[in-house]
Amino acid sequence: MNDPMSATEPTGSATWALAGLALTVLLASLGTSIANIALPTLATAFDASFSATQWVVIAYLLATTSFIVVAGKLGDILGQKRLLLVGLLVFAIGSLICGIAPSLWILILGRTVQGIGASFMLALTLALVGEIVPAERTGSAMGLIGTTSAVGTALGPSLGGFLIGTIGWRSVFLITVPLALLAVGLTFAALPNPRTRSRMTGSTFDLRGAALLFLVLLTYAISMTLGKHSFGLVNAVLLVLAIIGAVGFVALEVRAKAPLIQIASLRDASLRAGLAMNAIVSTVMMATLVIGPFYLTGALGLSPARVGATMSIGPIMVALSSVPVGRFVDRTGADRMILMGLGLALVGALLLTLVPVSFGVAGFIGSVVVLTIGYASFQTANNTATLRGIAADQRGVISGLLNLSRSLGLITGASLMGAIFAAASGALDVKSAQPEQLARGLHTTFAVASVLIGMALAIAFRFYRLSSQPELRPAKAGAI
Repeated sequence: MNDPMSATEPTGSATWALAGLALTVLLASLGTSIANIALPTLATAFDASFSATQWVVIAYLLATTSFIVVAGKLGDILGQKRLLLVGLLVFAIGSLICGIAPSLWILILGRTVQGIGASFMLALTLALVGEIVPAERTGSAMGLIGTTSAVGTALGPSLGGFLIGTIGWRSVFLITVPLALLAVGLTFAALPNPRTRSRMTGSTFDLRGAALLFLVLLTYAISMTLGKHSFGLVNAVLLVLAIIGAVGFVALEVRAKAPLIQIASLRDASLRAGLAMNAIVSTVMMATLVIGPFYLTGALGLSPARVGATMSIGPIMVALSSVPVGRFVDRTGADRMILMGLGLALVGALLLTLVPVSFGVAGFIGSVVVLTIGYASFQTANNTATLRGIAADQRGVISGLLNLSRSLGLITGASLMGAIFAAASGALDVKSAQPEQLARGLHTTFAVASVLIGMALAIAFRFYRLSSQPELRPAKAGAI
């Protein structure tokens, strides 16, 4: 059951608490999108390859992915508000390291620290929504969170492009330090203190599981990124090791006294469907963020400021639509919106597969707007469907699993889809590729993306048939 606190209408204090959570999500999204727009500039500033600069994005995503389930579990044990504040402070420290980094690898280290902080911010924000809003308003609250996430995604390219063009790339990271400290103050003052989960035992926390999960994800990320344009023997070996490690992680969790992830919870068909679709669609969305700046710069000849403005248009549309989508979900349920969102995302991906360079910026913008609105509609509905009805002392871990699936998709999008783009362009260096080569890379990448979204849509159709027959729909997972 939900906490009593969540059974009442939000007060003025709860409104400020939601604002604090929204700012937290905005910062985590900004941490991804503002770095993407800087990749071409960083490649030049550090005289680095496309593959090397990709790690500025991948390090953040890897750290977020590796720690997000741990963050959710620790939040359930030690208090979600307390751990959220810790995450914000860690994020601020990582931002400072990035801003003063003398080399690319120190910058990547700072991005790793940022990502660790963001893992707490993302996992515990969704978990805390259930503490301050009633169940019947969860969709609207998720819509607000989705709006601020989209604002962060939209603000990143435009703000990053402006800062790079006027002050320099270091300001891209330093700007998030005061914002993180503002979020600390707002969250500390307004967020209610959840009940202590006294029945949970932190002394038997699954450290071995957490370490193994980190190694599995690190191996996976390296297998997806190593090498410029090909997937060779070393990549294949690392991928096999990651798969073996994942099997070992499952076996370890089954036997653990206090598992990081309760494998039995994945028997819930609705949870499995939500996680799978979330990973697939996130893979596609990350492809737009990584590939977009190179296509707009190299194929269409845009300046960094214009690239940032162009990349922000789709997320701005998402920000305008997420709250209405959340209200629609509250009134009619999440299933139809999941299908509608995936359908729109498929249309957007197909448009990016076909749009010629001659259509210019307008062709790119129109395609991305359709894709991102579809993504936002899907994500709001899917988050609501996954977390609605979860007991208060399980929200952290379930939220962690939801964000884990998203982060796995983002890592795949940044690495595998980036590799497909580089290989399909046929250029020795993506930075010097001709417009027709970059267009070919874009079209090939989003042809693959269209297939992936089609897979997610197939899962959704199957799940919708189950959900339309209540007697066949499995109950939510019980305990984690």
